[in-house]
Amino acid sequence: MVKLQLLAGVIYFAVWVFALIDVLGTPETKVRTLPKIGWVLVVAVFGVVGALAWFVMGRPASSGRRARGAYERPATAFPEYDRPGRAAAADPAKDEEFLRQVRERADEQRRRYEQSKRTPEPPATPESPEASQPPETTEPPEATEATEPPAKT
Repeated sequence: MVKLQLLAGVIYFAVWVFALIDVLGTPETKVRTLPKIGWVLVVAVFGVVGALAWFVMGRPASSGRRARGAYERPATAFPEYDRPGRAAAADPAKDEEFLRQVRERADEQRRRYEQSKRTPEPPATPESPEASQPPETTEPPEATEATEPPAKT
């Protein structure tokens, strides 16, 4: 039973802190029903009940769409490209230059491929068995006999 009460207390405290931070972070012009300072006092004084009141009556109504970042594209005709966080080109001239270079490189690769299809490669000649074996090496004769001093008897 004590654990359940402790868990409930932690949840109430978390909701209260979240609501207080939410009130403080909301722009003054977006707050409904009371002025912002009024909502701060309501949430601070009445705790969880004030937090619930903030969520129901004071929090700004959601527009349904999140704010777009500075480098994000506007809505497009292709929904698969309309994902959050997709970056747009900051400089359209550089974007066009990059696309032109990509197209040129692709055209060059296509030309080389078509040319390689038209000109057949020469057939590979089978190697002779002698060519595949490594060359024999001759080792110098051992010089151990000449360098040893004669044995004394």
